[in-house]
Amino acid sequence: MTETVLITGCSSGIGRETAESFLADGWEVYATARNPADIEALGEQGCNIATLDVTDDGDVERVVDRIIDEEGRIDCLVNNAGYGQLGPIEDVPVESVEKQFDVNVFGPHRLTRAVLPHMRQRQTGTIVNVSSVAGRVSTPGMGVYCGSKAAMESMSDALRPEVDRFGIDVVLVEPGPVETAFAERAESEANGFERSDAYDDIYSILDDAGTLGSGAPGEISPVEVAETILDAANLTDPAARYPVGKIAEASTFARFVPATIMDKLYGFGFSLLSKRSSSD
Repeated sequence: MTETVLITGCSSGIGRETAESFLADGWEVYATARNPADIEALGEQGCNIATLDVTDDGDVERVVDRIIDEEGRIDCLVNNAGYGQLGPIEDVPVESVEKQFDVNVFGPHRLTRAVLPHMRQRQTGTIVNVSSVAGRVSTPGMGVYCGSKAAMESMSDALRPEVDRFGIDVVLVEPGPVETAFAERAESEANGFERSDAYDDIYSILDDAGTLGSGAPGEISPVEVAETILDAANLTDPAARYPVGKIAEASTFARFVPATIMDKLYGFGFSLLSKRSSSD
């Protein structure tokens, strides 16, 4: 019988490529996004498409109920929808932090709670949470985003042994920089509040297109991430984590560096940036 997957955030980038990868592999794919117009092309390719805002309880219940009614099963959930809220912690308004966590943390939690009863009943299933290297190593100017991904990591680590007894796997996929529209939205979010002069050096880094945008060092294709997600879904005994890309693999070890050393490295970097700015 054909296996069924529910994927969030399919309007572009990783989500779109993941939907296409699962479809090519013979899965029954339910590709979702907030704006159905963004995923019409996926529908034309053979995906089932649905409007889904992961912050809306009604949307989540409606889509999951539809899949169960139509397919009788959900074999895999891919929690991919998310975005990056950038900016120094002091400058980011509380409402922006709440919005970030609603999408990146509470959204996956809503979907997970909705599909688990069906997976438990069948004693099988895989939940793939698309995290980030930022969930393992926090960096200045990205604290809110890193915090949301760290929360996803911790919740996944708790969920994994909770549901293992029911034959359900929980997998974290941790990409480094990816060639997607992530940087464009992150930039717009960072421009959505008043910037204080105290953090000009951090904003200078964030404004540098080479830091997060297209052409960032070590940037990988969303196809590579999608293939990793598909592989994890197809394995009978997947690993807990899959870092994707050289930066993600290297950053796995950075979390073992003492905080005092990391702080000194960041401080050194800021001082170099300050000297460069003053000489311009």
